[in-house]
Amino acid sequence: MEKRIAEMKDLKVGRYVMIDNEPCRVSSVTHSKPGKHGGAKARIDAVGIFDGQKRSLMGPVSQRVEIPIVNKKTAQVLNIIGDRIQLMDMENYETFELEKPSDMDISEGASIIYVEIMGRRKILKLQ
Repeated sequence: MEKRIAEMKDLKVGRYVMIDNEPCRVSSVTHSKPGKHGGAKARIDAVGIFDGQKRSLMGPVSQRVEIPIVNKKTAQVLNIIGDRIQLMDMENYETFELEKPSDMDISEGASIIYVEIMGRRKILKLQ
Protein backbone atom coordinates (compact mmCIF):
# COMPACT_ATOMS: atom_id res chain seq x y z
CA MET A 1 0.00 0.00 0.00
CA GLU A 2 1.21 3.48 -0.85
CA LYS A 3 0.79 5.51 2.34
CA ARG A 4 2.74 7.84 4.60
CA ILE A 5 2.25 8.66 8.28
CA ALA A 6 1.65 12.18 9.66
CA GLU A 7 0.24 13.74 12.82
CA MET A 8 -3.23 15.29 12.89
CA LYS A 9 -1.79 18.74 13.67
CA ASP A 10 0.00 18.72 10.28
CA LEU A 11 -3.17 18.25 8.20
CA LYS A 12 -4.49 21.22 6.20
CA VAL A 13 -7.59 21.85 4.07
CA GLY A 14 -7.19 20.40 0.58
CA ARG A 15 -4.72 17.69 1.62
CA TYR A 16 -5.49 13.98 1.66
CA VAL A 17 -5.98 11.58 4.61
CA MET A 18 -7.11 7.98 5.08
CA ILE A 19 -10.33 7.62 7.12
CA ASP A 20 -11.92 4.16 7.47
CA ASN A 21 -9.45 2.81 4.86
CA GLU A 22 -10.82 5.25 2.27
CA PRO A 23 -8.75 8.09 0.75
CA CYS A 24 -10.41 11.44 1.56
CA ARG A 25 -9.77 15.12 0.83
CA VAL A 26 -9.73 17.31 3.97
CA SER A 27 -12.54 19.90 3.92
CA SER A 28 -12.07 21.44 7.40
CA VAL A 29 -9.69 21.25 10.35
CA THR A 30 -10.59 22.41 13.88
CA HIS A 31 -8.17 22.54 16.81
CA SER A 32 -9.15 22.96 20.46
CA LYS A 33 -6.90 24.36 23.17
CA PRO A 34 -5.37 22.06 25.77
CA GLY A 35 -7.44 21.83 28.92
CA LYS A 36 -6.54 21.54 32.58
CA HIS A 37 -6.27 17.76 32.43
CA GLY A 38 -5.71 16.99 28.77
CA GLY A 39 -3.94 17.84 25.57
CA ALA A 40 -5.18 19.70 22.53
CA LYS A 41 -7.67 17.92 20.29
CA ALA A 42 -8.31 18.08 16.55
CA ARG A 43 -11.36 17.37 14.41
CA ILE A 44 -10.82 16.60 10.74
CA ASP A 45 -13.79 16.65 8.33
CA ALA A 46 -13.15 15.10 4.92
CA VAL A 47 -14.96 13.84 1.82
CA GLY A 48 -14.20 10.47 0.22
CA ILE A 49 -12.53 10.84 -3.17
CA PHE A 50 -14.15 7.79 -4.77
CA ASP A 51 -17.52 7.65 -2.97
CA GLY A 52 -18.18 11.32 -2.02
CA GLN A 53 -19.15 10.31 1.52
CA LYS A 54 -18.44 12.74 4.39
CA ARG A 55 -16.23 11.38 7.17
CA SER A 56 -14.84 12.80 10.42
CA LEU A 57 -11.80 11.99 12.49
CA MET A 58 -11.31 13.21 16.08
CA GLY A 59 -8.38 12.77 18.42
CA PRO A 60 -5.36 14.36 20.05
CA VAL A 61 -3.25 16.56 17.75
CA SER A 62 -0.34 14.13 18.19
CA GLN A 63 -2.38 11.18 16.88
CA ARG A 64 -0.80 9.58 13.83
CA VAL A 65 -2.87 9.23 10.65
CA GLU A 66 -2.19 7.65 7.27
CA ILE A 67 -1.71 9.89 4.23
CA PRO A 68 -2.31 8.27 0.81
CA ILE A 69 0.14 8.96 -2.02
CA VAL A 70 -1.76 10.74 -4.79
CA ASN A 71 -0.46 10.66 -8.37
CA LYS A 72 -2.04 13.22 -10.72
CA LYS A 73 -1.67 12.23 -14.36
CA THR A 74 -2.96 13.25 -17.78
CA ALA A 75 -4.70 11.04 -20.31
CA GLN A 76 -6.35 11.36 -23.70
CA VAL A 77 -9.91 10.20 -24.34
CA LEU A 78 -9.83 7.49 -27.02
CA ASN A 79 -13.44 6.34 -27.03
CA ILE A 80 -16.73 6.87 -25.18
CA ILE A 81 -19.01 3.84 -24.83
CA GLY A 82 -22.16 4.60 -22.85
CA ASP A 83 -21.12 5.55 -19.32
CA ARG A 84 -17.53 4.28 -19.76
CA ILE A 85 -14.56 6.18 -21.18
CA GLN A 86 -11.52 4.54 -22.73
CA LEU A 87 -8.38 6.53 -21.87
CA MET A 88 -4.69 6.44 -22.77
CA ASP A 89 -2.12 7.63 -20.22
CA MET A 90 0.15 10.27 -21.79
CA GLU A 91 3.31 9.09 -19.98
CA ASN A 92 3.38 5.33 -20.47
CA TYR A 93 0.63 5.00 -23.17
CA GLU A 94 -1.32 2.46 -21.09
CA THR A 95 -4.99 2.19 -22.04
CA PHE A 96 -7.74 1.71 -19.45
CA GLU A 97 -11.41 2.42 -18.86
CA LEU A 98 -13.06 4.60 -16.24
CA GLU A 99 -16.63 5.54 -15.44
CA LYS A 100 -17.73 8.79 -17.08
CA PRO A 101 -18.46 11.57 -14.55
CA SER A 102 -22.05 12.74 -14.99
CA ASP A 103 -21.16 16.40 -14.40
CA MET A 104 -18.54 16.66 -17.19
CA ASP A 105 -19.05 17.08 -20.92
CA ILE A 106 -16.20 14.95 -22.27
CA SER A 107 -15.61 14.34 -25.97
CA GLU A 108 -13.28 12.02 -27.87
CA GLY A 109 -9.75 13.38 -28.29
CA ALA A 110 -9.98 15.59 -25.17
CA SER A 111 -7.23 15.63 -22.54
CA ILE A 112 -8.21 14.99 -18.94
CA ILE A 113 -6.48 14.98 -15.57
CA TYR A 114 -7.04 11.94 -13.36
CA VAL A 115 -5.74 10.77 -10.00
CA GLU A 116 -4.38 7.37 -9.10
CA ILE A 117 -4.59 6.46 -5.40
CA MET A 118 -3.88 2.99 -4.03
CA GLY A 119 -4.44 1.37 -7.44
CA ARG A 120 -7.77 3.14 -8.01
CA ARG A 121 -8.35 5.89 -10.58
CA LYS A 122 -10.81 8.76 -10.90
CA ILE A 123 -11.24 11.56 -13.44
CA LEU A 124 -10.76 15.00 -11.89
CA LYS A 125 -11.24 17.52 -14.68
CA LEU A 126 -10.73 18.41 -18.32
CA GLN A 127 -7.35 19.86 -19.14
